[in-house]
Order: sequence, then structure tokens, then C-alpha cells
Amino acid sequence: MVRGDFDDPASLPPALDGVAAVFGVPPVAYGPSGPETGLEAARGRALIDAAVKAGVEQVVFSTVASLSTSLSTSTSASTSASSSAPARGGRGKRLIEEYLHDHVALPTVLRPVRFMTNYLGVGAVAIDGLSPDGVHRHLFPPHEPMQVIALEDIAEFAALAFADPARFAGRTLELAGDEPTPVEAAAAITAATGLPIRYEQITGDDAARLGPEVADTMRHWHAGHRWHADLEALRVIHPGLRTLSDWLAESGASAIRAHLAGI
Repeated sequence: MVRGDFDDPASLPPALDGVAAVFGVPPVAYGPSGPETGLEAARGRALIDAAVKAGVEQVVFSTVASLSTSLSTSTSASTSASSSAPARGGRGKRLIEEYLHDHVALPTVLRPVRFMTNYLGVGAVAIDGLSPDGVHRHLFPPHEPMQVIALEDIAEFAALAFADPARFAGRTLELAGDEPTPVEAAAAITAATGLPIRYEQITGDDAARLGPEVADTMRHWHAGHRWHADLEALRVIHPGLRTLSDWLAESGASAIRAHLAGI
């Protein structure tokens, strides 16, 4: 283990000494007034600069899914960085993506949608996890598809990219493994855990109270913008792509039961 600090760029090249490839996950940077896009982008660029300085040719970055421009927008497993709008918290990551493509010989960007493990906790803005009484609160319409992905599958796509750099160089992959409606997802969790789970969509006033980013994302969603990963195309690349039911059977159901039991 070698320690590197995004805010101390000089510490990064030694941490990459002898490294053949890099997998990066740029964290969202927060300040007193909310997300700090500039700081987030600077940290991601610092890692890219360090990789280039260390002679690393392949960098795989996991960022965040983009929103299609409308419900009628066609989907694809691979997109250009400018074909769609960033989702909530994604502006800094888009700046990092652009820098990555401009400076690295073999860049790959993975854009995952909502994690299936998000059911195990409440996010920074107090939505998304399951409450102690089994309620999932979010901005998604209850009866429209909601794309989700297992963390294990993000790792699988990264491994595929590292195994075949030429095949994935320059590609941006929107990643999802399933798209149940929130109500269908709650029913699947109920069936898998034996616990009563239900979904509750937050209101516009709720979104406004949770902050401008949540409110802005809700407005985009109501305007028809959606995550747009192409599940069929992704399964051609990774046939073992997990559905929500797969994840629940593997580990999710037991983890959710433990979470709700306070274990």
C-alpha cells in the first residue's frame, strides 16, 4: 500500500511507480455551499497528470451516468463524452473525462448508474437508502424504469478493459445491469428478504429542501431526461451482467436484512 493525496500532487507520482495501468474513482468534493466542481476536477486531473508522468498509458475512470436529452433519445453501450448531459454531481466528472481523453493514450470511461448497494444506506442528501421501516424514498417516478447496477459489474467491466486495452481505448460505457421500476424493485426486495418494503417518491418541495442539485435533477427527470445504458449491448460485452434479482440472491438480500436489523 502506497499513500497518495489528491491535494498534494507531488505525492502521486511515487504512488504510481512501477504501475502498468490505473483505475480511478474521482470523489465528489464538497464545501460549505455544496459540491465544489473545480476542486473535484483538479483532483482528477492531478491523478491523470501523475499517471502520464509515471509513463502509464492506460487509465480507466469510473465516473457517473449521464442523462439522455429526452425519452426518445436512442441508447448505446458506448457514447462520446459530449452526447448527453451529466447527472447530479457529474459536472466535475465530465471535466475529468475530457482531460483524460486529451492526455492519456488508452483512456476508458465507465459511467455507472445507481448502485444496487444504495439500498444499504442513506446518501449524503438523505434519500435513496431504506429507512428503518423499509421505505425507499427517491425522486424516480414509481412506475417508470430505474436503471441500477451491481458494484461487482463495474469491477468486471474495468477488468475487461485492463485485459484488452486496445478494444476499450477511447470508449465511454454507460453501465447498468437492470431497469425495474422502483415499485417492482421494492417488490423484489420484499420477496427476497421476507420484509415489507415500499417505495415513496419525494415531492418537488422535498427535493428543494434537499438542495439545488437534487431539485435540478428532479426537474431534468420530469422533463424526460433519463439514464440510457443499453443493457442488451452491455450483455454482449459482459454476459454475466447481474439483474437486481441476481444481486439479491448473491448478497443483497442478506445485506439488506442485516442493515434493517441494525447489524
